[in-house]
Amino acid sequence: MESIGTHCVPLGDCAIRFSFGDNISFSVHKYIRYFCNELEKRQIKGIIEWVPSYHTVTIYYDPVVYSYEEIRTILERLYEKSKTTTLTKARLVTIPVLYDKEVGPDLHKVAQFHQFSIDKVIEIHSSPLYLVFMIGFTPGFPYLGGMDEAIAIRRLENPRVRVHAGSVGIAGNQTGIYSVDSPGGWHIIGRTPVPLFEMKKNPPVLLQAGDFLTFTPISKQEFDSIEEQVKQKKYKPIIKTIHEGEIDEISSRLKL
Repeated sequence: MESIGTHCVPLGDCAIRFSFGDNISFSVHKYIRYFCNELEKRQIKGIIEWVPSYHTVTIYYDPVVYSYEEIRTILERLYEKSKTTTLTKARLVTIPVLYDKEVGPDLHKVAQFHQFSIDKVIEIHSSPLYLVFMIGFTPGFPYLGGMDEAIAIRRLENPRVRVHAGSVGIAGNQTGIYSVDSPGGWHIIGRTPVPLFEMKKNPPVLLQAGDFLTFTPISKQEFDSIEEQVKQKKYKPIIKTIHEGEIDEISSRLKL
């Protein structure tokens, strides 16, 4: 396995941040996944939670249980242990999307900006395999890696006051899905009827860091049908479990 250096710093008196590099890449992401898997397996007393990002993991701990030096020693040992582990499984989630001006008010603008047809923008956006690097901004909002830079476009100059939940957006060379109604400055090119955040579910979020994701274009009729199934609590998200032997093969398709 490729070696990646780390360093850690305290964040106040009850958190510590481990950095795994300064670039966004699948190799850095794998190390973060290994480290978080070890934290999950061991359930160390005094560790409250951990939050992975593109290239860091922040660990919150009880300062009554551990001093900074004590928690740092424990986590450094855990990191060394995590370097010998592998991912035994992952998830491939398919997200159906209606790419249409009714729900994607910026679809035409993105096409015009790149001098593509709308169909070409849809094809470019829905063709790649994506990786969920992290969840943030709002509960369940996935930051995805793997979008083709051919449709990259910078954020809106004036963010919208309200973007509907399920809206699929582009900002720079990133794409993501709004999980709840919220303000937002990404260019919206479509919408999924599949909820990404449901408070009463366990877990309440559909996606998690480390998931692979694909977008599938659907018609208005299909959108309405899925939306109705969701309302009746009959819709089941399309999720496939990928096992150890398949993970490297499928990750090779990522454009990172």
